[in-house]
Amino acid sequence: SLPVTVASSKPVPDALVGNSPNPFNPATTISFSLTESRETSLVVYDTLGRTVRTLVNGPRAAGKHTVVWDGRDDSGRAVSSGVYICRMRAGAFEKSIKMTFMR
Repeated sequence: SLPVTVASSKPVPDALVGNSPNPFNPATTISFSLTESRETSLVVYDTLGRTVRTLVNGPRAAGKHTVVWDGRDDSGRAVSSGVYICRMRAGAFEKSIKMTFMR
């Protein structure tokens, strides 16, 4: 299970803020926020649209969140250098960002 932190008592907009650092090696922190508690998914895809890693899949509380991606796929194998897409879905909100992994 990946660590996810939550910090905020103020209302925040639904947002996929981005990842830092970018480019990254060996890991990057992805930040997102929710206006209210809801089912949320955060999935990393390769440039061909194949699922690489599911980082979040389930209910999340309102507020600001962070999750760390360690450059590994769902099987625990290290991914190759390249561009990856992180897609967030939460209710009607949907957004994608590009992340670059460099070995």
